Amino acid sequence: MAHPFSSLSPDLVMSAIESVGIWPAGEPFALNSYENRVLMFRDEEGERWVVKFYRPGRWADAAIQEEHDFLKELALAGVPVIAPWCSADGVSLHHFQTFRFALFPQCVGQAPELDNPAHLFALGNVLGRLHDVAARQRFQHRESLSLTDGVTDAAQRVLASPHLDKYQSRAYQAVVEKLMGHLEHVQLSPDAYLRAHGDCHLGNILGRDDDFTLVDFDDCLMAPAIQDVWMLLPVDDPELWRGQLGELIEGYEEVRAFPEHELALIEPLRAYRLIRHAAWLVSRWDDPAFPAAFPWVTERGYWDQHIRLLEQQGLQLESPLWLAGGNR
Repeated sequence: MAHPFSSLSPDLVMSAIESVGIWPAGEPFALNSYENRVLMFRDEEGERWVVKFYRPGRWADAAIQEEHDFLKELALAGVPVIAPWCSADGVSLHHFQTFRFALFPQCVGQAPELDNPAHLFALGNVLGRLHDVAARQRFQHRESLSLTDGVTDAAQRVLASPHLDKYQSRAYQAVVEKLMGHLEHVQLSPDAYLRAHGDCHLGNILGRDDDFTLVDFDDCLMAPAIQDVWMLLPVDDPELWRGQLGELIEGYEEVRAFPEHELALIEPLRAYRLIRHAAWLVSRWDDPAFPAAFPWVTERGYWDQHIRLLEQQGLQLESPLWLAGGNR
């Protein structure tokens, strides 16, 4: 059975863009994106655009529209994000044949340097501004982060895949059950959640000097504020971790109080992401882009390494080094 994106031909992409009254000067070319299909093009006036075709069946229209509305709200408040282009009648989510798509002005720049204190301060400030607006209301149509439900779902998808042998499946199940024993005791307060970017890693931050823009809110959700901080910190160097965090906090607290009580969530959130990422890969294996980009998923060595990483993460949860010696 053909994958839904298999019919997204260059001609269809061009026709979809032209259907909203924008005329590409040449054929768009694909950017590195796997969950959706994202392409860049110039229009006849030389302006650069990014067009995103959403993965069929992933989000309801209401959830995508809520992402767009959040971006518009942030942009109006002066938070550096890229809001979607709207047609003359105010529509930002467009339909063409079986696809839904949106257009964004292209954001150019480079990822921040995490060994640069000025960059860390600027990032903290941007995140503080983001969360200051994000806390004003709640999402109604997007997901809320749940450690145990998310891990349970992800583990089931991995164990149902054909890529682990029976010994690896047993080892994987044992280590996930051990991690779940820790995660079940993590105190999360959904009432304190805010609208978070959700996937705030260096690849989704672009800028020049110390002026940065947050891009790709495709995974935005209700979550603790620390979800948008922890991916910017190094994994295996606690001293460097604390030093960089201090600079981020300084920038953040120019806008709002930093939630230091959420620091204890960082290693549980790291465990959650490790498990979910592997599940994402196996869940998307019917998409031809995934075997081409991640061929090692079918290899025994990948799963041996993944299980070892989960075991190491379990040790982190047993001995939370991130709190040793203070938070700053």
